[in-house]
Amino acid sequence: MTSIELLQQTIAGKIECALITSDINRRYFTKMKSSAGTLLVFPDKAYLIIDFRYIEKARAVVTDCEVILQQSGKLYAQINELCLRHAVKTISVEASSMTLSECRQLSKKVDLNIDDSDCLSELIGEIRVIKTPEQIEKIIAAQRIAEQGFEHMLEYIHEGVSEREIALELDFFMLSHGAEALSFDTIALSGSNTSLPHGVPSDRTVKSGEFVLMDFGAVVDGWHSDMTRTVCVGEPSDKMREVYSIVLEAQTRALEAARAGITGSELDRIARDVIAANGYGDSFGHSLGHGVGMEIHEAPTASPTCDNVLEDSMIVTVEPGIYLEGEFGVRIEDFVVIRDDGCENMTQAPKQLIIL
Repeated sequence: MTSIELLQQTIAGKIECALITSDINRRYFTKMKSSAGTLLVFPDKAYLIIDFRYIEKARAVVTDCEVILQQSGKLYAQINELCLRHAVKTISVEASSMTLSECRQLSKKVDLNIDDSDCLSELIGEIRVIKTPEQIEKIIAAQRIAEQGFEHMLEYIHEGVSEREIALELDFFMLSHGAEALSFDTIALSGSNTSLPHGVPSDRTVKSGEFVLMDFGAVVDGWHSDMTRTVCVGEPSDKMREVYSIVLEAQTRALEAARAGITGSELDRIARDVIAANGYGDSFGHSLGHGVGMEIHEAPTASPTCDNVLEDSMIVTVEPGIYLEGEFGVRIEDFVVIRDDGCENMTQAPKQLIIL
């Protein structure tokens, strides 16, 4: 079953017509990247209205819906015509992404009732949170590019190189080895800056005896990967070794527990309890994990306040960390596919402390 067919099945009896305009969801359902286009999905048929810039590509790529050339200044008339053809009186919009001004404009231009509830966004979310084997393969392909980048960086990182240079080298490697794009702005930090969970690479140079933390990912066909590794240049102190060991143990315990049926808060607590038991509970200030897919942060979530139940074929990161202000920080991040009997770790990069 294709993603559009699944959406049609999902909205039947709940929504008369789904109006999809967000770039991410449009690409998810059509498998075509574009900065414009309107997807109309009825329970029995789907249409992609798209302008001249993309029409040739859409006709060649999009197979699950009828492709219609958007006529200049007549988009709303075309929407009205299609809804009239299907005897539809109400269209549902993506409340989580459509702006208020866009919704107001739509309501003025179409002779239809606008359902601006969360219904459509929630139904799409239910579809997207469960990954298909094909989608998982693409995410793994993106992860392998990132891991090749990590291996390259182990040869590149040395005393005197700057955080900015590390980030640029890693970005160039991934983009020149098959990545369509970067999953997000690469984080590359050194020394005391590693205590900043989402710090920005600077001109600070690496010194001997310091951690280097890298959080990065690649994109393949719209699907993201995400990983974090912390390495040391030169010999680490005993405290650095101790903290690294605690973070690794916390992650290992969480990975062993990750399976269908566990809640996000339960999984988070397993890792958090390890860190707290070793005296660093106040130094782990973010959630354990998040979903990854066509967006770098999506459902599900593993945090102290999230009681969502993890299900088979969901993807979640497992990324505990300890951050000591003014000293250093350690984060180790893998991401896994949840299975009924455990989890499938898509991350193959080594996790034991690497000393360069």
